[in-house]
Amino acid sequence: MALVVICGQPCSGKSTAAVCLAEALKDAESKPAVRVINETSFHLDRNESYADMVAEKNLRGVLRSEVDRSLSKDNIIVVDSLNSIKGYRYELWCLARAAGIRYCVLYCEVEETECRKWNEERREKEEPAYDDKIFEDLVRRFEKPDRRNRWDSPLFELWPARDCIEKSSVAIVDAISYLTKKVDSKTMDVKVLQPTIATQNARFSEANSLYEMDRATQEVINVIVAAQSQAFGGPVNGISVSPGLPTINITRSVGLPELRRLRRTFVKLTGQSSLSGPPPPSDAESAKRMFVDYLNRELGTG
Repeated sequence: MALVVICGQPCSGKSTAAVCLAEALKDAESKPAVRVINETSFHLDRNESYADMVAEKNLRGVLRSEVDRSLSKDNIIVVDSLNSIKGYRYELWCLARAAGIRYCVLYCEVEETECRKWNEERREKEEPAYDDKIFEDLVRRFEKPDRRNRWDSPLFELWPARDCIEKSSVAIVDAISYLTKKVDSKTMDVKVLQPTIATQNARFSEANSLYEMDRATQEVINVIVAAQSQAFGGPVNGISVSPGLPTINITRSVGLPELRRLRRTFVKLTGQSSLSGPPPPSDAESAKRMFVDYLNRELGTG
């Protein structure tokens, strides 16, 4: 249905905005399903998550993967994190486009001095706060959203230091309207992102072809290993993987390491050929048939 990216400096009221937005959405007439994804969802410490570039990159990867898994046309996902890098916001926008849903950014506009003050107050209250060094680094690297960018539009702006963040805040009310408004052919002020052919094919290929290829080839290997164990390591002819598929004929004993090597080679060759030819098989039976034919060429006379 939609992806909402909360954006702002550290300690700028983003989590409060996310809570208010989620509650307001639940009170909306359409009552959409809402889920907030943030560091707390994974019990991550903010200072450890931003301790260095590697940790920060891992954090973004975890959040992005969870967003990708959670997006659907039936719910609204709110990403409550710094989302301070425009390249990362672009990646989230691409996920929304691939899912064919609405997208918007809710930005908490707060001066650095105010954010610094709030961070110190949290530390004094023994609430989760940023270490000074990490705070200053995050402030320095923050990339402010620009509504002229596709991935920063539409942009709804909150001013937490000037106005209290409430469900009735203008930016939140406007965001609710944008996210829940019914869309028809005459609707001009709401944009539902449309997936491109490239994103559709990529998602299908990764989610189906690679999974089916991996599962199917492993099943074939398991059948061969079981058949050889019953033949006490001798030649095995006529191994049946499943009805309707060619049998496997092995003229010599083949160990598991060699079978695994052949499997890896087959998967690699299939992936390479799909770049210039037909796509890899997207169903298990087709993958098994191709792998059986390959094994017969490599190991027997089939």
